[in-house]
Parts: sequence; C-alpha cells; structure tokens
Amino acid sequence: MKNYLIDMDGVLVKGRVPIPGANEFIEKLKETNRKFLVLTNNPKYTPMDLSHRLKIIGLNVPSENIFTSAMAVGMFLKMQKPKGTAFVLGESGLISAVHDAGYIITEYNPDYVILGETSNYNFEQITLAIRLIRSGAKFIATNPDPLGPTESGIVPACGAMAALIEKATGMSPFFIGKPNPFMMRSAMNYLGVHSEDTVIVGDRMDTDIVAGVQTGVETILVLSGVTKIEDIDKYPYRPTKILNSISDLISMIE
Repeated sequence: MKNYLIDMDGVLVKGRVPIPGANEFIEKLKETNRKFLVLTNNPKYTPMDLSHRLKIIGLNVPSENIFTSAMAVGMFLKMQKPKGTAFVLGESGLISAVHDAGYIITEYNPDYVILGETSNYNFEQITLAIRLIRSGAKFIATNPDPLGPTESGIVPACGAMAALIEKATGMSPFFIGKPNPFMMRSAMNYLGVHSEDTVIVGDRMDTDIVAGVQTGVETILVLSGVTKIEDIDKYPYRPTKILNSISDLISMIE
C-alpha cells in the first residue's frame, strides 16, 4: 500500500480555487486508510491555520496531514543545535515552528538567521539580518522559490530575498524546503513511512519531481500546475508517471 506526499499549489489548488477532483482524492485516501501529507514549501501558516484556509474553499485536510517547510526547519534546528537562538524573518507559521523546536527568537547574537516567506519584507529587518550573518550567524532559508503567486500577480518570494542577502553577505543560505531531500525525509519521518512505499505528487519538475528522484520515491507529475508536457524533456530525469490532474489518480487507488 502506497503512502502519499502531495504538493498543494498546482496539485490541489490554484490560488484560492480547488482543482477539480482534489477533495475526492483526499477523501479516497482517507477511505482506504492511506497515510498522506499535504507537503508545501510555503512556511507562512501553521498546519491548523492552513487546514482552516483549505476547509473554507472546500478541501477537508486535517492539520495533522499537513507538513510545511517551517516544520522541516524546526526539525533541522533540533537535530543540529538543540535549544539555540534565532533571528526570524517570517510569519506565524515559521515563528511557531521555531518556538516549538525549543528556540529563543532574538536579535542579539543569534545562532541562526532564518528567512521565510512574508507578504511584507521590512528593510530594517533585512539590514539587521545582513549584519547578523556578517557577524557570524548561520544563514538558513525555508525555500528557494524566487516568485510566489497572489491574486494580483506574482511577488518576490523567499528565494529572491535570499539572493539579496547572499549578495550582501557573501554567505549562501541552506535551503530546507523542496528540492532539498531533507524536506522529504523529514516528512516521511513525521509520517512514519519508508521511501520504497511512498509516492510524491507534484506539478514542478524542479522541486517536487527532483526531490522525489533524489529521495528514491515514486514520482507523479500532474500537468495542472506550472509544468507543460513539452517542458519535461528539458530535464535529465523523468517522473514515474505523468497525469493531467489529480482527478486521474483517484481510480488508481484501490
């Protein structure tokens, strides 16, 4: 029996609209007692907040079935330096995960500067982050995505801001989210499953599919998001399966 790691944007939702078949797919996983996680690079929201936001638009995903890059950051911090300190650029999802990892958030000589997503990057905070990194704080970031979608169009995302800070400090961030295999392994540990029994469903070749390939899980690419069929041959790796959308996967689950 396969377990599922499911990307959110482009697989289950587009903006604030569910992709047809998304809720039926989630319900089928529940009915067949599959272990699954909705896996997102977006660190803005806590699992409870994100579950509520999905429920409003008609997707019933329990909070315990959501795993974010912020949660992976928390697991990384506990493994690398328990009970440390960090300066955080981000919103409630990331701040909560850092606190849950047993960390103190401070701007005074922190062990880490942690960059996440926010809808309002503050120039003074960015300047402080640069100074802290130049003074010796280690630099980690939730996800490498350079752009993010909003209702009014694309906006700079974590990867773009990380590039600015890297240019100013000369220090490259360690990105925790997809395509880092750490994100995948953290999600599988959280779910209590092994790679040989796990499938990742995603819409991006450069994050979801490559993360699956590097982790040794089965990969399913859906064409309901950013990747078009003609894009696939640009990459040296291929997904295990290619489907038009998540609705095509429902009949494959017994």
